[in-house]
Amino acid sequence: MADLKSKLNPLFLREQELRQGMELLFYAYRDFTAEPDKMLSRFGFGRAHHRVVYFVGRYPGMTVTELLQILRITKQSLSRVLGTLVEEGFVEQRSDPEDRRRRLLSLTDKGKQLEQALSDVQMRRIARAYRQAGIEAVEGFRQVMRGIVDAEDRARVDQPTSDSTSSSKDEAGPAGLNHDA
Repeated sequence: MADLKSKLNPLFLREQELRQGMELLFYAYRDFTAEPDKMLSRFGFGRAHHRVVYFVGRYPGMTVTELLQILRITKQSLSRVLGTLVEEGFVEQRSDPEDRRRRLLSLTDKGKQLEQALSDVQMRRIARAYRQAGIEAVEGFRQVMRGIVDAEDRARVDQPTSDSTSSSKDEAGPAGLNHDA
């Protein structure tokens, strides 16, 4: 580990190291999404559907506005994807009892099964890489990824949430999101 630290000074990274980092992100994302893409294609779904299923499963009871803030897509794009997921029985929408204008989203049992299957293959890939890299590298990876994520989203990814497979619900919703939005 000391050898690596002496080779790379993060204050003076050359373009070659930065480009290699970019390339590693592209390849990692391609491989990270490949198996879920195949699973999703059986339903006629794509990565947008995967992101919706993932975040609705991660934050049950989130509002459409909160989901839009996370995904940073247009209402029209989300409407198409969400409409399909609702029609196919993966996501359910209900009115917020405190504000009937807000729609709360959660996964159905069918949606939970899909989310778990998709996440299982990705978690296995991450777990394998974490085991191979070791604890110091894992912490370094987290720091690098946090540094890439926009500041306003760091609080969201830093806050622990309830397990989407458990019966407990994170009442506060996604960190950094206002339920009144």
